[in-house]
This record gives sequence, structure tokens and C-alpha cells, in this order.
Amino acid sequence: MIDRIDIPAAARRIAPYVHRTPVLTCNGIDKITGRVVFFKCENLQKTGAFKARGATNALHLLPADQLAKGVVTHSSGNHAAALAYAAATRGVACHVVIPTDAPAFKKTAATRYGATVHECRPGLPAREAMAQQLIRRHGFTLIHPYDDPAVISGQGSATAELL
Repeated sequence: MIDRIDIPAAARRIAPYVHRTPVLTCNGIDKITGRVVFFKCENLQKTGAFKARGATNALHLLPADQLAKGVVTHSSGNHAAALAYAAATRGVACHVVIPTDAPAFKKTAATRYGATVHECRPGLPAREAMAQQLIRRHGFTLIHPYDDPAVISGQGSATAELL
């Protein structure tokens, strides 16, 4: 459960590690829609996506004993790179489970930030199973790509900035 104070707290926590991204408009789109449309440019965020916000927040909320064991996630790319980036800022070992059919540049992004990539068969069940296997074997802490209040709160900081 996310409380109304979680998103502003996450925004403060992650501020040193993420960009405050711009909000832009486009006259052409405004003309098409008959409205002023605002774009929160998270493509300019660290790692190229809003996912850096959630991964960074989640990592900064983990206790030292869990950080010492390392973290793991499963992702087809953006969350993998985001967690790898966040882990690098904390000096934490990061492992990402990525399906074999994910684009090569997604795997490369995660490794460039320092993650160890574990490939698995395509599909969410295979990703989840391999992540659980790594947790059992090594004691890593799972940072879920989307079903984690700390991740959600961190990602919500983009909306808080927009508003």
C-alpha cells in the first residue's frame, strides 16, 4: 500500500541520483488535439526511462544487510538497466534475469551499469522462476520491476514533478 506521503518522500530521497526531467509541448500535437498537451520527457532520464526513479528509491530503502547480499530483478530491459544503475550508485552487486529474445542493446545497457545478466527462456514465468532460483541460491533481495510499493513510489515522482 502506498501512502500519500510516500511519493514526495521518494522524490526527496532520489533527487541526487536522477534528473529532474523537462516538460515540453508541441504546437503540432496541440493543433491536432485542440488542447495543450504536456510531455514529461522521461526519455531524458538516467538510463533513458522513468524506471530509474523506482529502482533507485527501492534500493535506497533496503537495509544494509540486504544490500550486502546483492539484488536481483527480472526484466525485458528498462528495469534491468535501471536497477543496475541504482546498484552502481550504492556499490551493490546486481543480477538481472533477461529473456533471450530481449533486444541486445537492453542486455548491454544492464551490463554497462555493472549488472550480471542471466538469460532465460522468453516469458514472465521463466523470468520469475530464474529470479527465485537465484534468490534461493545466493540470498539476493528481489526488486520487483512493477509490483513493489517502493518502486511505484519512486516512479510516481515523475508525476509529482509534472504536477
